Amino acid sequence: MALAISLEGMAQTFLHYTTTSVSAWKQSKVSLSNKSKNESLLTVTGKEKGHEFRAWGTCFNELDLDAIRLLTDQQQQEVMRRLFAPDGDLKFTRGRLTMNANDYSRAWYSCDTVAGDFSLRYFNIDHDKQNVIQLIRMAQRYQPQLTFWMSPWSPPAWMKINQDYPVLSSRYNHQPKEKDYLLYEGGTVDPDEMQFLGERKGQFPRRLATQDYMIQDGRYLQAYADMFVCFIDLYAEEHIPIDMVMYQNEAYSYTPYPGCAWTAEGTIRFNHDYLVPTLQKKHPEVKTYVGTFNTNRLDYVEKIVDGLKDDVTGIGLQWEGRDNIRAIRERYPDMHLISSESECGNGSMDWRAAEHTFHLLCDYIGNGCDEYYIWNFILCDKGQSSWGWKQNALIQVDSKTHHYRYTPEFYAVKHFSNLVSPGSRVLAYKSMTETNGQPVIVFQRLDGKCIVVTANLTDKTRTATIQLGHKYLTIIAEPHSFHSLIQK
Repeated sequence: MALAISLEGMAQTFLHYTTTSVSAWKQSKVSLSNKSKNESLLTVTGKEKGHEFRAWGTCFNELDLDAIRLLTDQQQQEVMRRLFAPDGDLKFTRGRLTMNANDYSRAWYSCDTVAGDFSLRYFNIDHDKQNVIQLIRMAQRYQPQLTFWMSPWSPPAWMKINQDYPVLSSRYNHQPKEKDYLLYEGGTVDPDEMQFLGERKGQFPRRLATQDYMIQDGRYLQAYADMFVCFIDLYAEEHIPIDMVMYQNEAYSYTPYPGCAWTAEGTIRFNHDYLVPTLQKKHPEVKTYVGTFNTNRLDYVEKIVDGLKDDVTGIGLQWEGRDNIRAIRERYPDMHLISSESECGNGSMDWRAAEHTFHLLCDYIGNGCDEYYIWNFILCDKGQSSWGWKQNALIQVDSKTHHYRYTPEFYAVKHFSNLVSPGSRVLAYKSMTETNGQPVIVFQRLDGKCIVVTANLTDKTRTATIQLGHKYLTIIAEPHSFHSLIQK
């Protein structure tokens, strides 16, 4: 249905929700007008086909469980209802899981610690049953239709050339520094090669790994592919459906926490020769995406996707991978693109972090991603991991007082997910750069209602006018404010 048709004959009033650093989700009304004195930030003609947006989701991590367990039962229920319930605030319907530990697990663990267990006799999810699955149960209470996808951060240590869970040594792990040379086949590692905090400007990573940390022997690769099948099977027994997988989280962050460096050749080999055929045989209903790509080295990404374009149905992008969205969308128009993990910040949990997340939501979705995943949804204090990285969350819990608050990022996400339901179409988008600090994105829901999401990320009050067909929607936007508007 074209936008012009959906506006015709309907009430010309929009509900307008506004959030600033001192006031959240304040409601007012705005009416369409026939003329405008202001230049439009964005024009929607009604002829746009756009692309379908399919899901809002978040990740399930052990440190989130530790944080929510500090709350009372009533508070836990309130938090999960607001996050997951169909009538809640954020309305998440998808979850991301990890096989083996990730960097927001309490410590390293693996589903199979027995070296040489190629038949996977000792593979189990006993650790998950006592931890992450308990967190999933809380969410399923409010969204029983929750579905999931998974990716590992690291294979079991015995499957890797360094025989350990990280890629590089640090004071937060026990890997001998002498093993760091494996990353570049004997080349030295620059201490500043991986910058985890702040803006990582320029090409990332500056150097690519020259060796696969996953052992490339066929027995290991097949056993690893079989692990994906076992994980899916065991989670299904817990009534947790996994319908999509990716082979690796951030193969281009050479980490002191759980991680695994892969070359392009190793990535193609494992997916094409082992993971995809194994899943097609055992779980043909489970889709394989390639990712997560956290590199902006476009030629390298294209080399991998070109080698797997007949095997995978989608691509996961995060961090520097965002730089390539438009180019990837043009080169692979039939691929599903998802924002596999929103950037995690530095533990500030403040308004500036929320503005960055708002910008990310606009940029990923506006440029062609059809799913968006938050990383941690609840953390204690400054969100510090066992490996020393402070990160943000949607909800912050004080570990001493057990008080909690919804951070500004919670409302940055709410300005999208509360109104934009799965199946909505992304009709038009202009970025923060294109509008001098006023990103704007227009959706149309399955019920035909038009939704406009915009922000004023500048220090001055600004007027925002969006042309919808032959009508104009105009608001006065305070400095540093978020806005969502929906037809009544």
